[in-house]
Amino acid sequence: MNPALDSLPARPRVFVLSGAGISAESGIPTFRGVDGLWRGHRIESVATPEAFARDPLLVWRFYSERRDGARDREPNPAHRALARLEERIGERLFLCTQNVDPLHERAGSRRVAHMHGQLFESRCSDPGCTSAPYIDEATYAHREDLPRCAACGALARPHICWFGEVPFELDAIVNALEACDVCLVVGTSGVVQPAASFASSAAAAGALTIYVGPEEPGNADVFAAIVRGPAAQALPPLLETLAER
Repeated sequence: MNPALDSLPARPRVFVLSGAGISAESGIPTFRGVDGLWRGHRIESVATPEAFARDPLLVWRFYSERRDGARDREPNPAHRALARLEERIGERLFLCTQNVDPLHERAGSRRVAHMHGQLFESRCSDPGCTSAPYIDEATYAHREDLPRCAACGALARPHICWFGEVPFELDAIVNALEACDVCLVVGTSGVVQPAASFASSAAAAGALTIYVGPEEPGNADVFAAIVRGPAAQALPPLLETLAER
């Protein structure tokens, strides 16, 4: 499909970063929605630790709607192709996603680095508490129903990386970027840090960089190849070629 793939070594190590575009093709709205607003509120006003401290019910209503919006969505051919690639090349694939939905797992992927957290998990809001995040598929519409930590009694919060917080699994992500032979970015805007710098970091380490998506990303100049089109159509044949190397 792409002559640039001919330069890859046998059994290449593949780093994949997936973004909102791949989930949008399954009907999950992008995080910011229309004009960056949710019910008249700026997204930043419902996605920070300060917002949660100020009005936890408002924050939980926002994430409850997101849970409802993702609950019954199905993975598309791009998600399934990534799961098949994992089956074929195993630990040579490092799948990192900016998405908090579970569509990669629903497609069959077993090792997914959710750098922004997971929508159907909650955790204690007290940073001093050592309790672990837990599965939570509930929605919360009333203040008296808000969940509390079973260990210390503090309010529980969505297990999401909010604005101003450090993304999860960054050490593993950096190590995988330094070791990969190909960095494949799927459906991201290329403007949100630190993910926007992943391709340039991989390129600096000698990796082949490829972008897949319907629109040109903001960091298009860092890619050796750009494959334009919906991920559900463009990604499966590209991954099949990678799996055969």
